[in-house]
Amino acid sequence: MSGAVGPAPALRVTWLGHSTVVLDLRAADGRTARLVTDPLLGRHAGLLRRRGERPDEEAWRHADAALVSHLHHDHAELRSLRLLGDVPVLAARANARWLRDKGLRGVGLDGAWHEPAGHGTAGHGTAGPGGGQGAGHGAGAGRWHEGDWYDVAGVQVRLTPAVHGHRPMPHRPNAAAGHLVRAAPGGSGGPGGGPTVWAVGDTERSTALSRVRDLAGGRVDVALVPVSGWGPRLSGGHLGPVQAAELCAEVGARVAIPVHWGTLHAPGGRHLPPGWMDHAGAAFAAALRRTAPEARAVVLRPGGTWEEEWSGEWSGEWSGEGSGENDS
Repeated sequence: MSGAVGPAPALRVTWLGHSTVVLDLRAADGRTARLVTDPLLGRHAGLLRRRGERPDEEAWRHADAALVSHLHHDHAELRSLRLLGDVPVLAARANARWLRDKGLRGVGLDGAWHEPAGHGTAGHGTAGPGGGQGAGHGAGAGRWHEGDWYDVAGVQVRLTPAVHGHRPMPHRPNAAAGHLVRAAPGGSGGPGGGPTVWAVGDTERSTALSRVRDLAGGRVDVALVPVSGWGPRLSGGHLGPVQAAELCAEVGARVAIPVHWGTLHAPGGRHLPPGWMDHAGAAFAAALRRTAPEARAVVLRPGGTWEEEWSGEWSGEWSGEGSGENDS
């Protein structure tokens, strides 16, 4: 994808279901870089069932890189990652080492969690020193030490904090993080030459997340924010629709696209209780209107796309167009 030159929107967002999003971002040199977040490209994720068809291959082919937030099976599905080919898989350092052991091109990004005196470091699922596991404690104790931007295919990526340690895995590292994506400096329109996208990753609310706007250079244009889970009851380490809206308000996100909803379910659990899989997207849009009326929610269906042009500087005016969306 990175070699293609021609007319393209500054940003195209295609949601393939759950936490899988294809980001086509125009780089400063005119190329379009394609990044895929937490690729889940098959019919199912382990025991979890996918509602609807598997994603269309044309939507994710020719990816330049994958972004993996953590190693739960519905976010680091090895068969799906291998379908992308020999592309860099950007993750916290401990997770990248594990991915390399599985034959993938894991690239460890810096982003260290520093604990204040008296706090332990076990089992809390944030990216810790060296990209390993640190202590989030839900309340955001400690501080996040930012790593550098990493260049890939004309765009830049860096990690953001996440607190997702409710169900630690004994056989995989438990580091968790989000990702910031922007065009590499050199074009017009702000520090990244275009819109800045935050792929939040699975997390609960934490004061550590208040650092994200600074990590983004003062501006979060588009947030890909999880708003539910794969069951009607939300476990720890996740955001519900209201919490997700509050987080978007806190970081000043200008456009928010809900993910991690309406896609996966346990066997036999799709209709219990009735309608639970369809609720979270609309509930998030309503909560965002109450919490951050200046922001815009774009609620996609799996396979739906939203596009945005970029005028060269932030004007506050969006002209997004897309398919499969319920723009709120």
